[in-house]
Amino acid sequence: MIDVLVSQRRSEAEDICSFELTAVDGSALPPFEPGAHIDVHLPNGLIRQYSLCPGADQLGRYLIAVLLEPASRGGSAAVHRLQVGDRLRIGAPRNHFPLQGDAQRSLLLAGGIGITPLLAMAEHLAARGADFVLHYGARSAGRMAFANRLRQEALAAQVHLHLDDGAPEQKLVLDQALGPVTPGTHIYVCGPGGFMDWVLDGARQAGWPEEQLHREYFAAPVRSQDAEDGAFQIQIGHGGAIHTVPTGRNVIEVLNEHGIEIPVSCEQGVCGTCVTRVLEGQPDHRDSYLTERERSANDCFTPCCSRARSPLLVLDL
Repeated sequence: MIDVLVSQRRSEAEDICSFELTAVDGSALPPFEPGAHIDVHLPNGLIRQYSLCPGADQLGRYLIAVLLEPASRGGSAAVHRLQVGDRLRIGAPRNHFPLQGDAQRSLLLAGGIGITPLLAMAEHLAARGADFVLHYGARSAGRMAFANRLRQEALAAQVHLHLDDGAPEQKLVLDQALGPVTPGTHIYVCGPGGFMDWVLDGARQAGWPEEQLHREYFAAPVRSQDAEDGAFQIQIGHGGAIHTVPTGRNVIEVLNEHGIEIPVSCEQGVCGTCVTRVLEGQPDHRDSYLTERERSANDCFTPCCSRARSPLLVLDL
């Protein structure tokens, strides 16, 4: 854990604020790769993940940007109450959304606040003279964060801005943005769930293979309970104790009751912190973290939100 101070707060767009974080002891914060995020431990007890996007002049400091969600579960509202001088605890950077080192070309598609990890990627790629294009869509110009950084000379030629309320000719046409399927090209997408699903489904229909599609969700889709949410059992290793997970409760809660702790952060199946190996049984995957290939392997799942299709899951714990 790292103790940090809010050293700067800035309005980046309508309902979007950025927060610069510096170490309390004045030391440089740990380095990170584009696409990385940190766990932020908020004053109200919640832990939330935010992508890092500091500029070149903020070496050794972190920058996060947060959209105030109207239906906030308490995370974004708590962040927006932060002021310069407030003290926080954060985790070290983790990266489940890295740039692929062997990519010959990178296509970055951001929607709304999803620009944060992709901005860091774009600046990294531009500094290295790599081949990339960034498409950034927002509802209006007033909701477009980091517009000044995106218009900098190093990026401007590779950046295409799209406004929902803008002229028809500037709207994002997905087929044109993706172009032909090519082996050395990788696609990265981040933003609202609907936007991401549109991009990923469109790419798949166009023939793009899963290994060239990379995404990071900020929140899991809302899923109501249904008849499939019946009770199931979990076993701690082969021959270990068996516990029942009833309707309305998750695996993490049941394990905690029996003194078994699994690291957990987002509690929505978004961050990947709690991914647990499955030795036997078939998970009912409800996360937004695992790829389709990882899900079909049936050898891991996210116990914070996923359940079971089989009566028993044997976990590698």
